[in-house]
Amino acid sequence: MIISVASGKGGTGKTTIAVNLALALGNAQVLDCDVEEPNAHLFLHPEIKETRSASVLIPEVEKQRCNFCGHCQRVCAYHAIAVIPPKEQSKGGVLFFPHLCHSCGACAILCPQGAIREIPKEIGTIELGSAGQVQFVHGRLNVGEAMSPPLIRQVKEFVNSTRTVIIDAPPGTSCPVVASVKGSDYTILVTEPTPFGLNDLVLAVEVLKKLQIPFGVVINRSDIGDDKMESYCRESRIPVLMRVPFDREIAELYSNGIPFVLKKPEYSVKFKDMFNMIKEEVAK
Repeated sequence: MIISVASGKGGTGKTTIAVNLALALGNAQVLDCDVEEPNAHLFLHPEIKETRSASVLIPEVEKQRCNFCGHCQRVCAYHAIAVIPPKEQSKGGVLFFPHLCHSCGACAILCPQGAIREIPKEIGTIELGSAGQVQFVHGRLNVGEAMSPPLIRQVKEFVNSTRTVIIDAPPGTSCPVVASVKGSDYTILVTEPTPFGLNDLVLAVEVLKKLQIPFGVVINRSDIGDDKMESYCRESRIPVLMRVPFDREIAELYSNGIPFVLKKPEYSVKFKDMFNMIKEEVAK
């Protein structure tokens, strides 16, 4: 089963829930798909056993064969190519903007002159390892890269279907989140009982409804804020899977990079109970 852990906003405790759930289950795999700022490794302390380069294909124009017809510019939906037609005193040219390219391949396929070929461009790295019984995979997007979904999809290629897979998704509700949670059997939405937490949870709920992925909510720091979060979940018939109180000991463990299930074994039972609830929801 693939369980993704997401949130409408950052700072809700998404990685905390993902890591502690994996450690409570034991025979699990963690995929940190927050490739712009991965941090699950700070808590799992995995032994990295393999590092792989991640790349995408981008076009390269063979100017000797190009007649500057402009067809590649017209078929590019993302305006990543601009063609300068030849004039009396210039030969013409082709400008390519790699950060706009989505590697769709249309320009190379549809070029009438066959003047475009695709070459690999490195966008980041993927690291694989383990932390005890837990398998670990995360991606690191190169600084300056504009799009993370291609790397997220490559990280997800390492899903081990023989284990419970826990995907730590990026915060928010944009394309990286969709790329991370897509294909999940269930999504845990981590939130907090504040006006900002509620507002962004509503956005995340709408995304998951569009994707038709079943979901439930974990309320972190559940004893602060107000009761509007509880009311919203109750009125919307969203299951509250767990409540984690605002606990100084948990905060201190977090600040030292220690998952709290290792020091507070009662939470290991709670995470296993939550996992059983999820299995029942998926079975329905």
